Amino acid sequence: MIRFDDQVVIVTGAGAGLGRSHALGFAARGAKVVVSDLAPAGAVVAEINALGGIAISVPADVSDDAAVLDMTAEVMDRWGRIDVLINNAGILRDKTFAKMDMTDFAKVVDVHLMGTARCCHAVWPVMRDQGYGRIVLTASGSGLYGNFGQANYGAAKAAMVGLMNVLHLEGARDDIRVNTLAPTAATAMTEGLLPQAASEVLTPETITPGVLYLASRDAPSRTILAAGAGTFAVTQIRETQGAFLGDDITPEAVAAHWSEIVDEQGAEDLENAFAQTRKYARRATQAKGTTLDW
Repeated sequence: MIRFDDQVVIVTGAGAGLGRSHALGFAARGAKVVVSDLAPAGAVVAEINALGGIAISVPADVSDDAAVLDMTAEVMDRWGRIDVLINNAGILRDKTFAKMDMTDFAKVVDVHLMGTARCCHAVWPVMRDQGYGRIVLTASGSGLYGNFGQANYGAAKAAMVGLMNVLHLEGARDDIRVNTLAPTAATAMTEGLLPQAASEVLTPETITPGVLYLASRDAPSRTILAAGAGTFAVTQIRETQGAFLGDDITPEAVAAHWSEIVDEQGAEDLENAFAQTRKYARRATQAKGTTLDW
């Protein structure tokens, strides 16, 4: 059984939709849950308490530095630890890029990317001191694969992967594991966009089990878990072996070797940016007959 007894879990954007479902899921498995949203989320707290769980409402705007720090301080004063952070808060400001006001672009990036970074930064010292932490970021198919009219949202959600990759490396020593959820669900944010039959199966409750696993003691790290309607899949970022062009480094040579460049046979998951750099440098030095001591 995956349990969270004696653990403290913060869920942002937990007043409704996916966040509410996540909060209920953690509470049902023994966690003390911080239900955080822009406004007090007393209804979700009451729902958890009625089911025998433990929860408090701590309103916080993730785009406000002071509010996020105050939330973290309040949780520490109340329970003295933070084991899990679920970054779920978000907004939409959809328009085609040509018609989009840059203020709306910046606002969506601020809430999703900077809001996530603020929350992670606030709990990071706590998790390091504990020698334990689990963080889940929330991406989207709009960021991983694109979606018409969502340049701001897609950019912010794709950024979750970059943030995860670095936090995964920096948190490993202190057993802070960082993963990304890419959910698709029928919520208030998607109202009117999905067929009724799809909305009936794309419920938040079909996604929350994946979040609970990503936040568990035996969770992986640096994983992008896609989820929706009871299906769970992993999105992977891999690099092909590519083609070494030698001395003929021209655009024509790139075109001539394109089939080799995109050939997925032998594609690999690189552990960090320097792994890519070493790969390229090693091939070039080997071609020159020298050894790369790196």
